[in-house]
Amino acid sequence: MTRSSPAPADFPSLYFRSALGRFPTGVTIVTAEHPDTGAPLGLTISSFSSVSLDPPMVLWTLTHTASSLGAFLALDHYVIHVLSASQIDLARRFAKGSHADRFAGLALDRAPNGTLMLGDSRCAAWFECHNTQHHLAGDHTIFVGQVEHCQRQLLSPLIYHAGDFELTQASEPLSRN
Repeated sequence: MTRSSPAPADFPSLYFRSALGRFPTGVTIVTAEHPDTGAPLGLTISSFSSVSLDPPMVLWTLTHTASSLGAFLALDHYVIHVLSASQIDLARRFAKGSHADRFAGLALDRAPNGTLMLGDSRCAAWFECHNTQHHLAGDHTIFVGQVEHCQRQLLSPLIYHAGDFELTQASEPLSRN
């Protein structure tokens, strides 16, 4: 059976972006140190998903125009922080400006393997990942990380929906797992 090529999109890119915005996502910050300079790297990411339980793997994506793309491709480890509803300030801070400005005055810490991470106890969860795979996909690169360490708290997550951040209502979780 021969496979056909995809048809060109019949909609403008801004319409597609708006349609994607109808799906709410969590908000994360990915941190690491530049593999050559040791300078802190960090950015807000809403394209985060689980991939596998065995082995534990997650993915996130980064646009090809990001100035830090080369550094993230070369890294051995990074930490993905799942932001809680109380961290909207961090989400906005890490979404723009220089990496140095994003980290200015922030408390930092180290994950068990020594990977740079935020020293903010308000994160709903964090994952220290080995940078295992990269896949080109359109105008982004998909990063697949094997999770080596993680922690979680029963906190309401920060949500990104329709082009802006939303706060989730605090409620009792359905599961205590």
